[in-house]
Amino acid sequence: MDRNAYNWPRWMMPALDAVWTFVAFFVSYYMRYEIQFIQPVDEANAAPFTPYIPYAIIFAILMILFNQSEALYRERRGRTWWEEVFGIMNSATTTAVFIMALSFLIQPLVFSRLLIVQTAILVVILMGGWRLALREIQARMRERGIGIERVLIVGVGTVGRSVLQTIVARPDLGYQVVGFVDDDPDRGSTSIGRVPALGTLDNLGPIIDRQQVDTVIITLPWHVQRTIVGIIRECEHKHVRVRTVPDMFELSLNQVQVEMLGGVPLLSVDGSSDLHPSSRLVKRTLDLALVLVTLPVTLTVLSVVALAIKLDSPGPIFFAQKRVGLNGRIFTVYKFRSMVVGAEKMHYTLMRQTGEDLRHPKLVNDPRITHVGRWIRRFSIDEVPQLFNIIKGDMSWVGPRPALPAEVELYEPWHRQRLHVMPGLTGLWQVSGRDEVPFEEMCLMDIYYIENWSLGLDMQIILRTIPRVLLAHGAS
Repeated sequence: MDRNAYNWPRWMMPALDAVWTFVAFFVSYYMRYEIQFIQPVDEANAAPFTPYIPYAIIFAILMILFNQSEALYRERRGRTWWEEVFGIMNSATTTAVFIMALSFLIQPLVFSRLLIVQTAILVVILMGGWRLALREIQARMRERGIGIERVLIVGVGTVGRSVLQTIVARPDLGYQVVGFVDDDPDRGSTSIGRVPALGTLDNLGPIIDRQQVDTVIITLPWHVQRTIVGIIRECEHKHVRVRTVPDMFELSLNQVQVEMLGGVPLLSVDGSSDLHPSSRLVKRTLDLALVLVTLPVTLTVLSVVALAIKLDSPGPIFFAQKRVGLNGRIFTVYKFRSMVVGAEKMHYTLMRQTGEDLRHPKLVNDPRITHVGRWIRRFSIDEVPQLFNIIKGDMSWVGPRPALPAEVELYEPWHRQRLHVMPGLTGLWQVSGRDEVPFEEMCLMDIYYIENWSLGLDMQIILRTIPRVLLAHGAS
């Protein structure tokens, strides 16, 4: 299958933008003179569409030129839809101002400034809507393996894991990590989640051929410059794209800010990966607001499920358990009881029998689960009482999975970065496969979430969680 089969001709996007501009101009004319939207038109000022055709042509040409300057016709993986819309808004605003200035110079007999403003708004809606649809088409094609770029990572130190966590957490980028190599034999032989370790740098050439690598990303420290240069030359010889990531003292690249001092770039380093206090306040406000909105449904679910649990099996309705929260603080998490009484005593025996990862156990057919418990776990209803943890401030709607103290004791130092925010009911790993995601990948996604937190990211995860819960995708 051709992984680059959906690459569009270079002329297609500018041509489509020109079409959308003409459509917007015609619709705006119809709204202005036929519907008379916003402001009525006197009969003396009525005009056909013909005098506006030159303006429509100029508008289309300028939109294409300004969109070009906004780099909207260059493929940039990682650029968000909002960034594209913002670029279109800049182009449309500049074009509208230019057309109005032109009208003052030539003083045409027929001209409507409101029509130009409406056109600019419609252009943003049409071009933005088309690009959103295009993103959805590309996402569907990438799910089928079309347009995927196969990536090999060289070096999985701190910077390498930062690159890996971004790729794992952002499938929309269209990258597939085929594996990694490292100059450290131990790291080069230890896989991270489902990303295989492919050995040391000595194997690089055969790996590129065998894995059909499209791009090599080098994240080795800069003190091995000769090694990096050798890798670059080998990749060029094999006609494979190569990218290098600056080491930056082995800090996450999100911790580095660039300031300009009279044209001289200054790098400032923030070693903390914690959320800013203002971000914590915004996140806490969102948590409490969503609790209030969902309260009527929550009370109904609590009543119905409590009765079902009581009728199904002997024991308490709720289950309380110690978990590790923000900065390692221990708190009590509340859930509906979905297992038989005494299930915790059977936990480690089952883990040893099944060979599960003790840091993130995920039994598929757990014999301890009750009949009602299997149903409420399938749709994640057993976690509804955790809303009380959100109200108390122990948890958030979105965040890493709250771990058991015994699991945290097995963490490596880099795993503990996921404890820098409050745990959540849902998170990136839940909407990316839930129980299918191995522990290391879950940590990579959690760290990506912490370093890239925004209110929009929280809302995106919440919205993606709803269909996964309703359809019981990945639930155990």
